[in-house]
Amino acid sequence: MLIIGENIHIIAPRVKQAVQDRDTAAMQKLAVSQVEAGAHLLDLNIGPQKRQGIEVMSWLVDAVQEVTDVSLSLDTTNLAAIEAGLKLAKRQAVINSTSAEPERLEKVPPVAAAYGAKLIALTMGKGGIPLTAEERVTIAIEQLVPRAMEVGLPMDDLLLDPLVLTVAGCQEYCPHAVEAVRYIKQGMDPAPQTVCGLSNVANHVPAEGRSLLNRVYLV
Repeated sequence: MLIIGENIHIIAPRVKQAVQDRDTAAMQKLAVSQVEAGAHLLDLNIGPQKRQGIEVMSWLVDAVQEVTDVSLSLDTTNLAAIEAGLKLAKRQAVINSTSAEPERLEKVPPVAAAYGAKLIALTMGKGGIPLTAEERVTIAIEQLVPRAMEVGLPMDDLLLDPLVLTVAGCQEYCPHAVEAVRYIKQGMDPAPQTVCGLSNVANHVPAEGRSLLNRVYLV
C-alpha cells in the first residue's frame, strides 16, 4: 500500500502563508513530519498558481528534496508548473492529476509519458463526479486507460482514482468508490493501480470519529 502525505496543501492557512513568504523551513518541517509518520510519497498542492506557478513549484520541490528522499506528487492545474517540478524531481514523480475532461485528457497524459512520471487519473468527466461505480469504471475503461495507452504510458504508471465522497451528506455514495476499485481490479487485465483521497470520507465529521471512520473505510 502506498501512503501519500497530503498536508502540504495551499488551502491550509499555514501552508498558504509559508508559500507567500517562501518559508523553506516551514515547508521542510511539514515534509519531514509526514515522512516520519509513514508517508511514502508527498503531495505538493500549490493550487492554480497561474502567474507564479513555475517559481513556486520549483522552490517547493527543491525545499522538500533537501530534507527527504521520497517521491513527490505534483498537484496543480498549471501544467507548466508541473513540468518545472518534473525537471527537478530526483525520483519518479506523480502528476496529480488528469480527468476525462477533454482539455485535461488531451494535455496531461503526454507530459507524464514524456517525463516517465506516474499519473493519477480521476474517474470523472466534464459533468463532474458520476454517482455510480459503473459510471466511474466506464470512464476509466473507455477514456482514461485508452488515452494512457495511446501516449505510451505503462499501466504500472497509471493510478485510477474512484473519487471518495464524504459520509456527511453523501453517505449513500460512499460504497460506489469501493465498488469501482473492485471492478477495476477484477475486470481489467492488466489492472491499473488505484489511489484515493481516503480522508475525504470523514470530511465534516466530528473530530473524535474521523480516525475510526478512515480506518474502517480503508479496510
